Amino acid sequence: MKTKIVTVAIAILSLIFVCATEAQQPAKVFRIGILSARAGLEPRDEVLRQRLRELGYAEGKNLTIEWRFWDNKPDLLNQYATELVRLKVDVIHGNNTATIQAAKKATTTIPIVMTAATDPVESGLVASEERPGGNITGLTSASASRALYQKRLELLKEVIPQLSRLGVLMDPSYITLTGRNESFKAVQAVAGSLGLNVQSLEVRGANDFESAFQAATKAGTQALIHLGHPLISNNRRQVADAALKNRMPVLYADTQFTDAGGLMSFGAEPLDLMRRAVDYIDKILKGAKPADMPIGQPTKFELVINAKVAQQIGLTIPQSVLYRADRVIR
Repeated sequence: MKTKIVTVAIAILSLIFVCATEAQQPAKVFRIGILSARAGLEPRDEVLRQRLRELGYAEGKNLTIEWRFWDNKPDLLNQYATELVRLKVDVIHGNNTATIQAAKKATTTIPIVMTAATDPVESGLVASEERPGGNITGLTSASASRALYQKRLELLKEVIPQLSRLGVLMDPSYITLTGRNESFKAVQAVAGSLGLNVQSLEVRGANDFESAFQAATKAGTQALIHLGHPLISNNRRQVADAALKNRMPVLYADTQFTDAGGLMSFGAEPLDLMRRAVDYIDKILKGAKPADMPIGQPTKFELVINAKVAQQIGLTIPQSVLYRADRVIR
């Protein structure tokens, strides 16, 4: 009897010791590296934090976020990518092609999650969209790109039936940085099929937008679209202000431009893309391998019209377009 009591006592003490030891073990603190083109409390940054909280991650407890903002400077981009690798982050997130290229150059082992990078297969980032095969996965707009430009230009033709000359706002330094120019080629192809002449409008800094719009007006350009280059996205309010000042209709790529005072936007919903990117990050932190995670495509698209801006520049938006809008800013 005494032997049984001693045995039970030892078992209980052992269990208490094991539980106490496990309780003393610190929880795993994950470290995420974010390569972003611009600092600031961007809506996408807040969505990233919010979705991480929803999935059970808390900064200061089981999560550390290492933010690195390269501010459209290629040297900083490469430096920060290398920095994140030295910090041994668990995963790196980047929003566009340039950041993913820099991250891939810095590491072939740390998982990398992209959001809306263009042409990851053509640019050699992944082997295929179904089986990426390396350390990169996430979302891309590659297969949707041509269809999106088709829709955008058809919308412009509907709003401006006499449209014949289209301006395309772009940053040539970003094209040089990535070595990719597929978006402009897609615009040219679609414009040609619609009988539109295309004028490229190059900007290399935040002070170039006003002169670009003046050049467009002088050349008889009737409307503009833009490519998804960080310089343009990061200065969307300046772009919208220059468009308004020059009374130039512009169809933008996402809702952040219309919210900043732009006329119209049609494209993938950027906050939804960020939420889905965080889901990729979560799966990787839980053990999933990027090589086996298929690349995702945009699933939510929004047409937003700023009726106030239309009135200010003297443009009448057809009711047929207003009816189709997901949101009208009045």
